[in-house]
Amino acid sequence: MSSRRPLLPRSAPATSGISSRSIALMLERLEERSVECHSIMVVHRGHVVAEGWWAPYSAGRPHLLYSLTKSFTSIAVGLAIADGLLALDDRVVDVLPDHVPPDVSEQGSRITVHHLLSMTAGHPTDSLGEAWEMEPGDLVKGFLRLPFAATEGTRHVYDNATTFILARMVERVTGRGLPEFLDERLFEPMGIDHAEWDRVASGAAFGFHGLHLTTEAVAAFGELLLRGGAWGDRQLVPREWVELATGRHIDCLPFEDGSFEADFSCGYGYQFWMSRHGYHGHGAFGQQCVVVPSHDLVVAVTAQGDSQRVLDAMWECLLPGVGRQGGVQDDEVLAERLRRLALPLVPGSADPGRSADARLDASAEESALPDGTTVTVDPADGGWRVRFESLFDLEVCHGAWRESSPLGRPVVAAGAWQGDKFVADLHVITTPHRVRLVIDAGAGTATALWSTLPLTGPDLELHMRSPLMTRPDVA
Repeated sequence: MSSRRPLLPRSAPATSGISSRSIALMLERLEERSVECHSIMVVHRGHVVAEGWWAPYSAGRPHLLYSLTKSFTSIAVGLAIADGLLALDDRVVDVLPDHVPPDVSEQGSRITVHHLLSMTAGHPTDSLGEAWEMEPGDLVKGFLRLPFAATEGTRHVYDNATTFILARMVERVTGRGLPEFLDERLFEPMGIDHAEWDRVASGAAFGFHGLHLTTEAVAAFGELLLRGGAWGDRQLVPREWVELATGRHIDCLPFEDGSFEADFSCGYGYQFWMSRHGYHGHGAFGQQCVVVPSHDLVVAVTAQGDSQRVLDAMWECLLPGVGRQGGVQDDEVLAERLRRLALPLVPGSADPGRSADARLDASAEESALPDGTTVTVDPADGGWRVRFESLFDLEVCHGAWRESSPLGRPVVAAGAWQGDKFVADLHVITTPHRVRLVIDAGAGTATALWSTLPLTGPDLELHMRSPLMTRPDVA
């Protein structure tokens, strides 16, 4: 975990001119709509007025941002453009000539930085999976080989591969890896010393996914955008780029399943979504950096939930309270509520001295471990040691959380006996995801199921390694 040097000043809601009751109402709405939040930070007039983490999540712990990573890659592109190393009309085939297939189409040869940033290359759907299957060793080449369904620049289709290519273009023109470039130009000047990146098998950062930051770092990024790229007395990102990147460039089409989500239907910028109020960077399962310039407001959220429900709660509950000053007593009530935030522990008994062993049933799609894995539970240090055959051991506590990191990334776990069953929640704590382990001692069987399937696949062992390294197969 990182050091806790504050990036932003703190202020009570009443002092900053925002109603603490509106913040409390937003928390209630999220709970009513079954959104599992992991953290929230509200910044008004440049000051943090509310912050909270649902235990076992905590302030110093970086959290996987999924596609919110794309907004940071956009800033890297803007910095390369400001340095004169890249331009919006630069073509992929010119910047990455060694990745161009010999049979590249005329349209493929016309794709520019602008088309990638606005996701208007012209593919009919997200090209990531198909491009990877076509060219397992070269995603850029696969992207350029795929057929196009619309003229470039005319139709927005959410496409992870576009951001992967942008990351490679930034690296080519700067001579630096994307993480190193952003460390030097953005994170270190802001005082962010805990950026972590998941990587593809070659060692390169995904670019479209895989950045881990603390909630305060996400909020500080939103505040940087709100200030037009200025941080203190330094202009870290050109104001012109911030305005261009966070402005609307193209209409958004409905999602493939036909669903309508209001804050994903307002248009798309350069790796930012336009919202009903302001704009936001967005990652799967509710990772959000929301910026509302009209209200001098930034909200950062990490979660395992539905993003539109998070945004609805902001607009319906929080926004009406901006400019409505509350009282000191209301602030104290909110502060106490924020201090007590926690995800529920597994109910049941400790049953000290009891052991069990079982074989894992992996028939369910959400299974986190291979079929037939031997699982053993033994009492240890007031809790249990859970052994997954020759894979790894984890520590589990009763009535509290216990952390272990057998493969590099931490897992925080709590469990209990419920009759003849041992039940434990295993939080892969730097991600939105957890595994529910259930061992039926009488039957000798066990299941280990993800609460939500990680987009990089179900293999728990993979997600416990740091950095996570895989092919670019995020759905």
